[in-house]
Amino acid sequence: MSWKKLQQDLATACYIASDELAMAVYLAMKQQRPLLLEGAAGVGKTEIARQLSKLRGTNLIRLQCYEGLDANTAIYEWNYQKQLLRVQASSGEAADRLESQIFSEEYLLKRPLLEAITQATAPVLLIDEIDRADEEFEAYLLEVLSEYQVSVPELGTISATSKPLVVLTSNGTRDLSDALRRRCFYSYVGYPDASTELAILNARLPEINQSLAQQIIGFVQALRKEDLEKKPGVAEMLDWAAALSGLGIAKLSDDPVELQATLVCLLKTQADQFSMPREITERLVGKVVE
Repeated sequence: MSWKKLQQDLATACYIASDELAMAVYLAMKQQRPLLLEGAAGVGKTEIARQLSKLRGTNLIRLQCYEGLDANTAIYEWNYQKQLLRVQASSGEAADRLESQIFSEEYLLKRPLLEAITQATAPVLLIDEIDRADEEFEAYLLEVLSEYQVSVPELGTISATSKPLVVLTSNGTRDLSDALRRRCFYSYVGYPDASTELAILNARLPEINQSLAQQIIGFVQALRKEDLEKKPGVAEMLDWAAALSGLGIAKLSDDPVELQATLVCLLKTQADQFSMPREITERLVGKVVE
């Protein structure tokens, strides 16, 4: 498969990838290296992992990062309740034999990282919002991604059955280490230009009126230039387009009151909604409606 064929397959699955993104994904797959995708929320970083798992016919395993995430939550834990029940039922069994039994794979709870490297068929491992995890976890993750193995003190080293395709995403809330960046292919996923975003809209909502579709894209592109706390991403644009289409709106200027009410699909903070009174909405509509 060439990178162009991958790009076409993603487009068939309604994911419009730029040349740079398609190439980064292709090289990550070809060379079995992690892929780091950075960009604002809502531009399609997580979605590409879902589409890749579908294209490859493999499982998608997701690790959602957050502050305080530790190795136990991400890699493995022991099933303490099951171990306790086994100990209570041992009734005088030799301690060394009992220990070897309760610290076996039967009592091991696999978390996303361990689950990903022990699949019979290589899955797509999505490490979502790695910038939300702390630097200590990021350092531990480097070891796992370098060797594709996990050390469990009671069992020893568990090596990968197959190497997963690893996709890391970051919203840029903190700087990632140079060490992590060196181990990954990288692509910045920005807001799409008007023609690309129109192609995305048509792929996801093929029945939408084309005049309305062009107005939606023009409005959203102009809205992102306003001073907002959270600029609407592609996901918000698609939600808004579906809402307008479902309401039977054929032209953004038809009903200013109704249109203003639908901005709840695009503006996701109180400050942003307050900063977009009807006068500004009408000004932006005037730019895209002839």
